[in-house]
Amino acid sequence: MTAPPLISQLPVHECYTAEYFELSRMLPISSTDGRMLVAVAGAADPDALTDLRLYFDVVLEFQEVSDEQLSEAIRRTFAAQESVVELVRDLGTGDFGADLDTDAPLADVRDLAAQPPVIRFVNLLIREAHDAAASDIHLEATREGLRVRMRVDGVLSDLPAPPVSLQAAVISRIKLLAELDIAERRTPQDGRIRVRLEARELDIRVSTVPTLIGESVVLRLLDRGGGKISLDQLGMGAETLAEFSRLAQRPHGIVLATGPTGSGKTTTLYAALGLRHAAEEKIITVEDPVEYHLSGVTQVPVHSKAGVTFASALRSILRQDPDVLMVGEMRDPETAGIAVQAAMTGHLVFSTLHTNDAVSALTRLKDLGVKPYMVAATVEAILAQRLVRRICADCRESYVPEPGVLALLGAVLRPGTQLVRGQGCERCRQTGFRGRVGLFELLVLREEIRDDLLAHAGLPVLRERAQSLGMVSLLEDGWRKAQAGLTTVEEVLRVVQC
Repeated sequence: MTAPPLISQLPVHECYTAEYFELSRMLPISSTDGRMLVAVAGAADPDALTDLRLYFDVVLEFQEVSDEQLSEAIRRTFAAQESVVELVRDLGTGDFGADLDTDAPLADVRDLAAQPPVIRFVNLLIREAHDAAASDIHLEATREGLRVRMRVDGVLSDLPAPPVSLQAAVISRIKLLAELDIAERRTPQDGRIRVRLEARELDIRVSTVPTLIGESVVLRLLDRGGGKISLDQLGMGAETLAEFSRLAQRPHGIVLATGPTGSGKTTTLYAALGLRHAAEEKIITVEDPVEYHLSGVTQVPVHSKAGVTFASALRSILRQDPDVLMVGEMRDPETAGIAVQAAMTGHLVFSTLHTNDAVSALTRLKDLGVKPYMVAATVEAILAQRLVRRICADCRESYVPEPGVLALLGAVLRPGTQLVRGQGCERCRQTGFRGRVGLFELLVLREEIRDDLLAHAGLPVLRERAQSLGMVSLLEDGWRKAQAGLTTVEEVLRVVQC
């Protein structure tokens, strides 16, 4: 059900808020000729319906919807009324106090940061980013003023900036919420904000960095109330999913996920941990930071200032009688060495590396000081991955690819096959994409590859061996998903090196 922003067209009444309609379990959808259509979920509040009928002097007609449909309609209705765009337009260039420079008195900074327009702007910015499923909010000082952007599905897009007179106050407001020193603008700071948004807990990591012009602030949004992700929701092909699921249930060894920052490695490892039996096994993770709470899993956050590093935490938790370990990242030789020792002594270790593809992870481990025979003895598999934007389901259209695309995909694209792209609509913010899907490259260390490692084979030999054994590359997986209508050729080329 899609509800138009009817509330903004009706007489203003202070009680008719999003919270009111959520509690009443109803929402007016349309009103014509003295009749009002009302969406109701379950047992709507009869007093609220009576009040609605009397206040607007209409005959009520009802449409049964689910709780999820009603909540989504309420959210969209009121989001259309109040957004960052509307707020900035209302504020205009009004005088809310002089723009504060770096030498402004601390009391003035706090007073301006507490003004209602500033509070409202920051609250709406966070809500709009959450509604758009953004992962980050960027506020960057430029010579022209504050630039505000949010990262949705891995791509940054601009949002309206607050008036110049409020820009310093907006930064100060965020720093106050994150319990940072608002007077300190010369050194980087890190903090966190916890907020409740539509009955969901949102954990926001705040990072500030001084720049030549002013401060750059980035807010990372982590939805603590998000649903649990399973492996079959990530977009793996049937064969890759079956093989990786089998490997994730091995009794010992190392399983690695590789890729750049933001490619979904941690999400994949969380999903892999979901295949383990937490009630029967001791599962411990070491993470920086702990992104999501996992039921039945002991999660240890890295705290460098307190001396808790990946290596020190890993040494300690090996004395906790674990069955399965997850190390957020193998950053240094010490961490890699301890992880290998843990795998050799009967533990299953999940971890991540930053490499361009699966095969490169083998040489990266050697760079970290792990001997080739140790790599061959402990590593079970390496999963390289990327995230591409998924074509919007509401505005998808078929088209005949251009000759250049046909030549590029000639090896996998059947003649006459049509591809799919998004036209752009309100649901996808006119981008043609909504959500993301993974591209995967799974390297399983079979005996032939282990023999090549022991023979000190180089990357070209290892890569050729892996492909001869049936490894599907990231690019091949991308072409398959483009042909299946999940993403576009341009998206695959954006994230995968040819």
